[in-house]
Amino acid sequence: MTSLTYDFKDKLKRLNVFEKIIAVNIGIFFLGWVLMLIRRVPRGNTLTWLELPKDFFEFLTRPWSIITYGFTHYDFFHLLFNMLVLYFVSRTMVNIFPSKQSLNIYFLGIITGGLAYLAIYNILPERLVLANAGALVGASAGVRALLIFICAYMPYREARFFSVKIKLWYIGVALVAFDTIGLFGNNQGGNVAHLGGVLLGYLYATQLLKGKDIGEGFGRFMDKIANVFKPKSPLKTVHKKKKKPFAGHNKDEFNEFNNQKKVDLILDKISKSGYESLTKEEKAFLFKAGKD
Repeated sequence: MTSLTYDFKDKLKRLNVFEKIIAVNIGIFFLGWVLMLIRRVPRGNTLTWLELPKDFFEFLTRPWSIITYGFTHYDFFHLLFNMLVLYFVSRTMVNIFPSKQSLNIYFLGIITGGLAYLAIYNILPERLVLANAGALVGASAGVRALLIFICAYMPYREARFFSVKIKLWYIGVALVAFDTIGLFGNNQGGNVAHLGGVLLGYLYATQLLKGKDIGEGFGRFMDKIANVFKPKSPLKTVHKKKKKPFAGHNKDEFNEFNNQKKVDLILDKISKSGYESLTKEEKAFLFKAGKD
């Protein structure tokens, strides 16, 4: 193995989950260009099997598109803007919240945005929607879900925009206003998907503040799917003696429960006083929990 290959694999392993998602988006974008050159087809027809069609019955023939559309971009600046925003917002997410929870918000935002798009074009009368609208592509709904989640969970935290400090809830209101106005423009379907992501992010934040994680079931479902594709070890399984229960649970379960309670207390402190109010030890614990 060459040093260059080793360095590349090492850096790839160090990427967080959202940096890997960004890499996949970029890879699919360039795959479309390669297919255009090889198959000599128009650029807009290279990734059609990943797009979310507006017709419900066509969607039933490719149900995977409810997620894959979020990895599909044709326009370079569309990709660039989405990935830049995702990169910066995900840095905040993974430093404060567990990675799995952040992923749940992102993918549920994509799914909710896609379902909102399908509902609009299959329920509302044609005179109220753009009849010539194309299939849905882009990660915007998932990105919106993360942005609105942060704005709703920590509304009074300030973000610096050049030399100006702006409270997050102002940013959230501005995003919703832009997307609502966009419903009357040419990108109607995209803005419908944005608002679907907005709704998911807001509901997730408000319910989490009440102590309820609405994405837990989705997270367990995704874990089951991931386990199907995990390679099974050829080594024989050795059944170890179960650890003695501790307060009704084994030691690992008890530690996991205890750590989650610590995370919940820290997140509650952030929602009331802002991230800057955390001690150095609390920030370090939260950062470590986000990497698990």
